[in-house]
Amino acid sequence: MKYNRILLKLSGEALMGSRQYGIDPARLSEYAKEIKTLIDKGIQVAIVIGGGNIFRGVAGASNGMDRVQGDHMGMLATIINGLALQGALEDEDLQTRLLTAIEMDKIAEPYIKRRAVRHLEKGRVVIFGGGTGNPYFTTDTAAVLRAIEINADVILKGTRVDGIYTSDPEKDKNAVKFDNITFKEVLNKGLKVMDLTAFTLSEENGLPIIVFDMNKIGNLSKVVSGEKIGTLVKVGSKN
Repeated sequence: MKYNRILLKLSGEALMGSRQYGIDPARLSEYAKEIKTLIDKGIQVAIVIGGGNIFRGVAGASNGMDRVQGDHMGMLATIINGLALQGALEDEDLQTRLLTAIEMDKIAEPYIKRRAVRHLEKGRVVIFGGGTGNPYFTTDTAAVLRAIEINADVILKGTRVDGIYTSDPEKDKNAVKFDNITFKEVLNKGLKVMDLTAFTLSEENGLPIIVFDMNKIGNLSKVVSGEKIGTLVKVGSKN
């Protein structure tokens, strides 16, 4: 295996499957089976999930809601998703721990770095809920922050497209995919990978990002084993 400890970033929308809102149990089950293949190979897996399938703080603010209040609602949405994924993983007989940036000790453990690392070392899947615990920060930023804290080898950003393109491949049939690209090239070309805060934090800490299609069965395992799936974003030259 090329990577020993990974941080998997999933969007809340990914959990909707073919639905317009909420959580698709079939999609959850697919993801759980994919993650199990990594655990069975001895890979340490941490996960951050967004909450956009339930609520987005930015969307609430655009409709007149207080931004801080909206972001707190979004954080709770990520915890709901975390609980759902935890259940699906446990259906696959995996040991899991949900750690939250906002304390709610009746349903999850508070996030403590050393505790999270210990869980990973014991082969448990660790799910980080509640974002960073602060408003105005996205779950992309939470993913990068947690990945740095636990010394993950890479961030795997699971999406519904198979990498980074010159433009949106769902809208532009002439879009060209990048196999490898540097952080600086992404910024210079104005490509959208993560929000700027998260992306800069990743670059400053030399943490590579792989953007790939999570919905294609087998892709997750292939990425971790080093196959050329998706797009690798890294510091320095593309070679």
